[in-house]
Amino acid sequence: MKKKISLYIHIPFCVKKCDYCDFLSFGGCSEQEQKAYLTRLFREMACYQEVAKEYKVESVFVGGGTPSMLQEGLMEQLFHQLYSVWELAEDAEVTLECNPGTLTARKLAEYRTCGVNRLSIGLQSANNEELKLLGRIHNYDQFVANFKLAREAGFRNINVDIMAALPGQTQNSFGKTLAKVVDLQPEHISVYSLIIEEGTPFAENEELLASLPSEVMERRMYKYTKTILNSMGYDRYEISNYAKPGYACRHNQVYWTGGEYLGFGLGAASYWNGMRFENTKDWEEYLSGSDENLRKNVIKDTKNSRMEEFMFLGLRMMQGVSKIEFEMRFGIPMTDIYGTVIQDYVEQGFLCWDGEYLKLTEAGIDVSNVIMADFLLDEQ
Repeated sequence: MKKKISLYIHIPFCVKKCDYCDFLSFGGCSEQEQKAYLTRLFREMACYQEVAKEYKVESVFVGGGTPSMLQEGLMEQLFHQLYSVWELAEDAEVTLECNPGTLTARKLAEYRTCGVNRLSIGLQSANNEELKLLGRIHNYDQFVANFKLAREAGFRNINVDIMAALPGQTQNSFGKTLAKVVDLQPEHISVYSLIIEEGTPFAENEELLASLPSEVMERRMYKYTKTILNSMGYDRYEISNYAKPGYACRHNQVYWTGGEYLGFGLGAASYWNGMRFENTKDWEEYLSGSDENLRKNVIKDTKNSRMEEFMFLGLRMMQGVSKIEFEMRFGIPMTDIYGTVIQDYVEQGFLCWDGEYLKLTEAGIDVSNVIMADFLLDEQ
């Protein structure tokens, strides 16, 4: 029986880089640069021709950047190369990230032909002033038009990304965005708080920084999100992700549960064959470098690192982590390794047991980063 694996493909191009973004992406790339990048990407994929025979792909995620920025026909070439190397499961989830203002009916038809069965659309806000503040290239009406085009093209699994805790945002303005998104009935909604990253225009704008909502307001927005989305039939299955029954993102669950995945493209990360590594983030090195020198920061997996990730990634999911699965994977009871940490947080009301599962409480979600950090182990 073939082993399971997931694939991530990075497309680093954007029409314009948003002011808050620190992702590995570039604005305003030419068609010639896009084609040169894809040529190199195809060569990288071909290196796994023999390896791929041992696997069946359960999910594919084409992210960026803005993959939907690619010129018509290029996505078809990408998937042709993908299918020439890898075998996909019959029910594989194939996601493509896209942004309003870059979609057309012809592109959407091309994606369907390629086998894409899930779209992730970056709205961020339904408020045009907030979109302008973020440096987005679209307005809300363009998003709605693109969403409807996707439905007309036959897409029945769509995620919409929105952001909370924007400068000057109130619970009322955030609530209007949430209401407008729910009214469109996407199958999945991701809600992320704005994070100010060093080196971005946002981080250097003191006026914007001064107008950020307080942590208390941010937590209110998150609790309001859960209340509204739960009432509308969306299940919160991970800290920032909500889905209708049967539409949880399978690809992201691979990351959170320690499954194997390979990343292709500039800066793409992988966890495969007991190793963690990422591709070079240098554009020139990626395009002209040898396949042998592509991987950077190669780290051999250890038992401790696997236990750490099982805990701090698994706790992101509302189901939590299974003490039975922990012992099956690592040959030792979870409480033998983490007993003191678990007991402390249970007593403080931040963690709780639900049968065999250890999970965050509502209070624990508010301080989840601190809690998860306490599940790191010293390497011996």
